Amino acid sequence: MTTPMSTNTALDADEDGEAVDQKEFRGMIGSLLYLTVTRPDIQFAVCLCARYQASPRTSHLQAVKRIFRYLKFTPEFGLWYSSGSSLSLGGFSDADHAGCRIDRKSTSDTCQLLETSLVSWSSRKQASVALSTTEAEYVAAPSFYG
Repeated sequence: MTTPMSTNTALDADEDGEAVDQKEFRGMIGSLLYLTVTRPDIQFAVCLCARYQASPRTSHLQAVKRIFRYLKFTPEFGLWYSSGSSLSLGGFSDADHAGCRIDRKSTSDTCQLLETSLVSWSSRKQASVALSTTEAEYVAAPSFYG
């Protein structure tokens, strides 16, 4: 797998799909959440799958298994911190517009870097529905600076 989640399909509630074991699904999500500490490349996909822990379906389980296959074939990926002497802190913030297909809410993403090393990141669904890309970015800004 070259990506933790397919770029052309989106997860939804999948009410008609076959239900899977909730306990096993939650255990898999818990393991993946633990790994996001050193593997930020899987955070978005894991958090998207975690939204369906209350009623997991076969499609959700397939998405989680894809993340595990991605991890199996990318063991060299991860965070690396150099021992440089300069301590320059920087960051980035972004938001999509109506990225969630269910409730049309946007997702705010932020990351903070110490020199070139990632030290903090966040990806959260916004509490309100943005009417434009500009509004989604405006709502995301306080999560970066706050």
